[in-house]
Amino acid sequence: MDLNFLDFEQPIAELEAKIAELRLVTTDGGVNISDEIACLEAKSRDLTRSIFSSLTALQVVKLGRHSQRPHMMDYVNRIFTEFDELYGDRHSGKGSAVVAGVCRFEDEPVLVVGHQKGRSTKENIERNFAMANPEDYRKSLRLMEMAERFHLPIFTFIDTPGAYPGVEAEKHNQSEAIARNLLVMSRLRTPIVCTVIGEGGSGGGLALGVGDRVLMLQYSYYATITPEGCASILWRSQDKVAEAAETMQLTADKLLKLKLIDQIVSEPLGGAHRDYDAAALALKSALFENLAQLQKKPLDQLVAERYQKLLAFGK
Repeated sequence: MDLNFLDFEQPIAELEAKIAELRLVTTDGGVNISDEIACLEAKSRDLTRSIFSSLTALQVVKLGRHSQRPHMMDYVNRIFTEFDELYGDRHSGKGSAVVAGVCRFEDEPVLVVGHQKGRSTKENIERNFAMANPEDYRKSLRLMEMAERFHLPIFTFIDTPGAYPGVEAEKHNQSEAIARNLLVMSRLRTPIVCTVIGEGGSGGGLALGVGDRVLMLQYSYYATITPEGCASILWRSQDKVAEAAETMQLTADKLLKLKLIDQIVSEPLGGAHRDYDAAALALKSALFENLAQLQKKPLDQLVAERYQKLLAFGK
């Protein structure tokens, strides 16, 4: 896969371009320059470590939005087996921005629910750019209540700039759909593990984010509004986007210190888009560990601790 380098990765891009050119020389000319290639590859890794060790909040946001970043189904296909997608809120629509279904996790039946972005323009339009309508949240809730009845653990995957703000969504009572998800998820009698895999935008992300454990991938972000929206409201200027991102404390390390999330899942060097399999393996390990801990607790204790956790936010 050809990598789409971000602006702050240009020094890495230049090195990788040189490496690609040398590989062509080795392939086409029969000249063995493998030692020089290995030296440049090591230099590229060191440069990547250096750049990624001091990312700004806005740079993390850009990584969370990366066009080649793994989406929900990329993880589902690598972590779970026997996935069977389920559709419909039984009221007005099937819901296309959120994917949900039953599958197996280490041979145990579970429910997975998450925002799904598209790769192409056509796919993004079909998925509504992962901006959920009320029917997406009502579908999610219907299936989560089903999971409770059948004692299925729930895994949610958050990756959205926010809930869809369109007129039709408001007509179908978007705010009520989100609020009901928050209410019901807070008391479901089954383990819930939530993971922010890219963008965690506002109530649209939070509607799938009430759980016993909330994880974040290393280069994802979670916030009440986008940095662009914050800059527009507070400073009335897009020149302040970087300052807004820093002020909002939306990165995983800041949110862990604030105790708004429970764990950061490390990504491969350079971000999850560099190695889907490695990213999925790290996430699978974190999901397995957290689920195992939660399943040791009686359901009454599990729900009580979840509720107390919610009440403790902001203290």
